[in-house]
Amino acid sequence: MKSFIDVAPDSHFPIQNLPFGVFKPRDIVSRAPRVGVAIGDYVVDLSVLEEKGHFRLPEFKDRQVFSEDSLNAFLALGRPAWRKTREVLQNLLAADTPALRDDSALRSRVFHAQKDVAMQLPARIGDYTDFYSSYHHAHNVGTMLRGPENALMPNWKWLPVAYHGRASSIVVSGADVRRPQGQTKPPDAVEPVFGPSKSFDYELEMAFLIGPGNALGQPVPIGRAVDHIFGMVLMNDWSARDIQAWEYQPLGPFLAKNFCTSISPWVVTLDALEPFRKTLPPQDPEPLPYLRMANDFTIDIHLEAQLQTEKLSEPHVITRTNFQNLYWSISQQLAHHTVNGCNLQPGDLLASGTISGPTEDSRGCMLELTWRGANPLKLPNGEMRKWLEDGDALAITGWCEGEGYRVGFGEVSGRIVPA
Repeated sequence: MKSFIDVAPDSHFPIQNLPFGVFKPRDIVSRAPRVGVAIGDYVVDLSVLEEKGHFRLPEFKDRQVFSEDSLNAFLALGRPAWRKTREVLQNLLAADTPALRDDSALRSRVFHAQKDVAMQLPARIGDYTDFYSSYHHAHNVGTMLRGPENALMPNWKWLPVAYHGRASSIVVSGADVRRPQGQTKPPDAVEPVFGPSKSFDYELEMAFLIGPGNALGQPVPIGRAVDHIFGMVLMNDWSARDIQAWEYQPLGPFLAKNFCTSISPWVVTLDALEPFRKTLPPQDPEPLPYLRMANDFTIDIHLEAQLQTEKLSEPHVITRTNFQNLYWSISQQLAHHTVNGCNLQPGDLLASGTISGPTEDSRGCMLELTWRGANPLKLPNGEMRKWLEDGDALAITGWCEGEGYRVGFGEVSGRIVPA
């Protein structure tokens, strides 16, 4: 499949991808944000194509969804509408289709250089849940706290553990991250103290956006879970480990997590990720029936975290891992989330938890990379890091490798500024 738009072989956004996002041209102050897809170095303005009648499909029911300032209306339409839209776009952008290729006036309205737009949050996120689904991450953290013989809590291999996060503090890639303040209790102190976090961390994660929701009291069976999942983004669940250590018992994370969570602006659809599906490895013990599905899957997504300090000449890769390192699948996560009748809504965000692998360089956070600060990370210029410092920038990227093309997510980045 080829497009008339030139796309570099290592681009994250070939015609095989076409991720969705919300953007605003920087040079048009009066125009509101609207929906687009990425191809190569460009953004395709779907509101213009919608205006020209290219999405007059039965699944849309005469709704104009691409002039909205979020994807929510499109998400609510469901998988048949998503697939038809993708087919229309791939046809319009194909090398041998003249309708858009040969219409210079229309092209001038439809295409924007990515460098000339400001990306927005892709959805109005009403609720946000963060899972804890990487075996290696959970085992490493448990080993630090309780020793290797008691690393996993008794429930961990029976259900996808999660906590409810704060949707209002989710930001799009590029936003600065202010170091949080809170209570901490130094090991040798009698009482807690208040001040900026001294153990500031990143968490390499991915997340998926909900399309059609489910009614209150009506669980989503695992076999229908993918019908409710639109696509995936990269995520950084910034964490204040010292605040977390003092506050988390008995109810789990609170101020250590809810100050800022960053996500990438482009949402890669499950249809674009379909060629990279892999069979979910066997789980032991076998999950309860509501978490079992024939041919359940994971996805082969290469993931990296890069650290840029104020003194480093270029970003340095500190984590290399893969989405396949998750123990629980996205279908299991969604099925478990709704099994009690919890109602999900279009735009809700469900995250993976830190994605760590079996090797030291595949650990997805500073907590693991430095083993709670005991083994500082040495950077190429000689700098040492136990935790992230003010001025540090952390970027996470990820892609699937096809034959001669990549289906990628771009990146999610943020720079730490003082409290």
